[in-house]
Amino acid sequence: MPIYVLYWLIKGIFNPTYREGLRQRFGIGFPNCGKGAIWLHAVSVGEVQASAPLVRILLSNFPDRNILITTVTPTGACRVKELFSDSVLHCYIPFETSYAVKNFFNTVNPCLALIMETEIWPEIFHTCGKREIPLVLVNARISPKSLKNYKRLLPLFREALSNGILIAAQSEADAQRFLELGANTERIWITGNIKFDVDLPSNLVLQGKKFRDENFSDRPVWIAASTHHSEEELILDAHRMILKKINNAMLILIPRHPDRFFLVKSILERRKFKFISRSTNEECMGTTEVFLGDTMGELPFFYASSDVAFVGGSLVSIGGHNILEPASLGVPVITGSYLFNTQDIADSFITDGALKIVTNKQNLTEIVLDLFHNKTEALIMGEKGKKIIQNNKGAIDRLI
Repeated sequence: MPIYVLYWLIKGIFNPTYREGLRQRFGIGFPNCGKGAIWLHAVSVGEVQASAPLVRILLSNFPDRNILITTVTPTGACRVKELFSDSVLHCYIPFETSYAVKNFFNTVNPCLALIMETEIWPEIFHTCGKREIPLVLVNARISPKSLKNYKRLLPLFREALSNGILIAAQSEADAQRFLELGANTERIWITGNIKFDVDLPSNLVLQGKKFRDENFSDRPVWIAASTHHSEEELILDAHRMILKKINNAMLILIPRHPDRFFLVKSILERRKFKFISRSTNEECMGTTEVFLGDTMGELPFFYASSDVAFVGGSLVSIGGHNILEPASLGVPVITGSYLFNTQDIADSFITDGALKIVTNKQNLTEIVLDLFHNKTEALIMGEKGKKIIQNNKGAIDRLI
């Protein structure tokens, strides 16, 4: 834990947003939630977004109870505010020290704890068990890579998972990995992936089309979303090659982390791309080549404005990000080959012809151009993605 705290303090030196909530991380200043609060933990933006349908059901079914959402990252905190405004409470999850965790539970005093996806917190889990607070791992998953790392501390995680925890696993493979860490087979259920219960505004497609008509007219548009360090260079190389074939093609580029917006802007400047930024509300000209999405909470909107979507974190060893959002809008999806965080979903999309995999910038260029030129193929691919999502809905209902 001291190493983790040191890492966080150093990160705060270079990124001021990580100084937010430091008192809470050390166990001070949690909100008073009243009696019988329901606590949900979602580490960052993706988990907060995935939890949205569940949170809305909790708000509807338990109007007399406060809902507290904790996050690790400041971007996750921002997304909580954007999605739920003042209808829920928010604070940062405490560091894994006995003092901080004890103060958290003394102040919040939840009647139920819901932990999203891969988060395993031994001190928190132990405290829930000791205080007899029901704890559910929601949409639980463990990647093969994470399992290998967790096994190095097997006694610690075996003890953490022995505190009467219920595990609502995404898949049979995830359930098996939890069993390998010492989970009780009688306390594991396979509920499916709640990300298939995509919760997007009903008018999003129309909003996206309106934005596109006003800014890009009839230009072919592709989006590269949730990109990471070193991916942008490959994507921009691909876009340069695309422009040689289709000189009015537009790229919407959205880095995964807001603290990299300025860096990506400098990359665009260095490489002499004609670009505008969302944050400055600049007018898109006929000569504009790249639209930099440097705001928070608008990714689904920009997916709805695009012909083709590339989902990042997959050309580098990050493990991939959520392909379901663009697919739910009927947008054909491309990713790189590093998909260990989303492998089960990706495999089903690949099998049904709803996802294309690229391994390099040349490959990416060819597939984007092909989907631009072959609109029928792009439409069929997008419809296949929507069908997969429709066929896999219901995880929230099974969980409830």
